[in-house]
Amino acid sequence: MSVQETIKSKILSSLSPQYFIVENESHMHSGPATESHFKLTVVATDFENLSLIKRHQNVYKTLADELTGPVHALALHLYTPEEWQTRHGAIPDSPDCRGGSKSG
Repeated sequence: MSVQETIKSKILSSLSPQYFIVENESHMHSGPATESHFKLTVVATDFENLSLIKRHQNVYKTLADELTGPVHALALHLYTPEEWQTRHGAIPDSPDCRGGSKSG
């Protein structure tokens, strides 16, 4: 199973999100083609009444093995259904890589 598939499986089983997308952004960074940089957008009722820090901690705990292994960077966009509706489903763009020699 790929790293992306593992992330997807773990998030789906632990949070039962109403909306979820995992994007492999490794191609935007220098280094060999890997599964090392990901962006997750998760909308779940589990996030209701939790601070942003607690939401992140929940995801970090779920993906602990991946974060100590192949995953170098994880951009998290975590919303309650109400927050997601307020955003009209807009997912923030990721910034350009600043840590290597990846040419654009």
